[in-house]
Amino acid sequence: MSHAQIASIAQHEGQTVTLRGWIHNSTPRGKLLFIQMRDGSGFIQAVMRKQAVDEELFEAFKRAGQESSVELTGLVKADTRSKLGFELSVTDGKVLQSAEGFPITPKEHGPAFLHDNRHLWLRSKRQFAIMKIRHLSVQAIRNYFDERGFTLCDSPVFTPNACEGTTTLFATEYFGQQAYLTQSGQLYQEATAMALGKTYCFGPTFRAEKSATRRHLTEFWMVEPELAFADLDDIMDLAEDFTVYCVQHVLKHGREYLEMLDRDLSKLECIQKPFPRMSYDEACARLAELGVPVDPEDDFGSPHETELTKQFDRPLLVHRFPTAIKAFYMKEDPDNPLRAMGVDLLAPEGYGEVIGGGQREDDLDLLIRKIDEHELPQEAFAWFTDLRRYGSVPHGGFGMGLERFVCWVCGIRHVRETIPFPRTIDRLTP
Repeated sequence: MSHAQIASIAQHEGQTVTLRGWIHNSTPRGKLLFIQMRDGSGFIQAVMRKQAVDEELFEAFKRAGQESSVELTGLVKADTRSKLGFELSVTDGKVLQSAEGFPITPKEHGPAFLHDNRHLWLRSKRQFAIMKIRHLSVQAIRNYFDERGFTLCDSPVFTPNACEGTTTLFATEYFGQQAYLTQSGQLYQEATAMALGKTYCFGPTFRAEKSATRRHLTEFWMVEPELAFADLDDIMDLAEDFTVYCVQHVLKHGREYLEMLDRDLSKLECIQKPFPRMSYDEACARLAELGVPVDPEDDFGSPHETELTKQFDRPLLVHRFPTAIKAFYMKEDPDNPLRAMGVDLLAPEGYGEVIGGGQREDDLDLLIRKIDEHELPQEAFAWFTDLRRYGSVPHGGFGMGLERFVCWVCGIRHVRETIPFPRTIDRLTP
């Protein structure tokens, strides 16, 4: 007899194994007890027959409440009625800790209650599936860049300067100096790309945005590749190829989790290259035709992104946004300085921007001018301007928010479910 995990139960058909986990729920039916058990790798139905086990054991399991920790020993049998395809016919077991009054019951609960109990809500089938897809997404991200010669270079979390504007910074005292939690690792990736050619960072980032929409967190994870000798077209090609790879990886390895969420897999199976592309000006003209015009030289809001992506069954790449609404480091379009060489990748089905990036300003004089125009301290960016002083080259990259990607792939509506313990403007616990 061996210990086994539910995820690999198919390998043990016809064998007697011991599973260790928790009671997800149980239903007594006379001399039968149907136990839904989970062990962190999956869910399985175990059938305990009163005549097959000690009576005291049967009664102990009958009393054991939701989330009691248990061991179950039994024969692994094929069961075509089960999504897993197998069930456990119990011959022995042990209640390790009998739980009572688990607060999250099968009835409907409001989001505030569920997030107050996030540490327990994670045990549900839905959250199990989302966390597994998050894991597969992280796996895909790392595999993609590692297999293509990118070097992982971690950017610092404490920084002395802003990257995405000064209004969304979390400030902190740092041994007598002012420091901030990073909004993006990109600036440091520009330095590492000049040293190593192709690099990426992948870690937590922080935005003090006073926004309570379903697409915003104050702490989220972002992957940010950066390439030397790259222009806007190279960055768009990379974003497109990367997105297709990540979606296909999740589809290949996580289909069962997507099915747990009732995800329409056809919406993901059509995510193939090439993606449609249009300039900001072309997109504005299209939006005017659709009856949702954009204010002149303004950024897109969620309604604009949704209307644009309704026209396609795969992500849309919108490029060359107004320079005035983009960060100081974005390169101006040589053919039109009022447009920046940036790009947003908009996911279909109303999920909006998942990737943002573009070509960086590689001209020293222009970069210094832009730092002044954005009223940023030159001394804080002395190291950054050095990158244009010593061997400047065309370069660029992008950032992809992990939680937004997972939200889209899962087909769920709020990013707060895509991270184990979400941080929003009104939540710091648990």
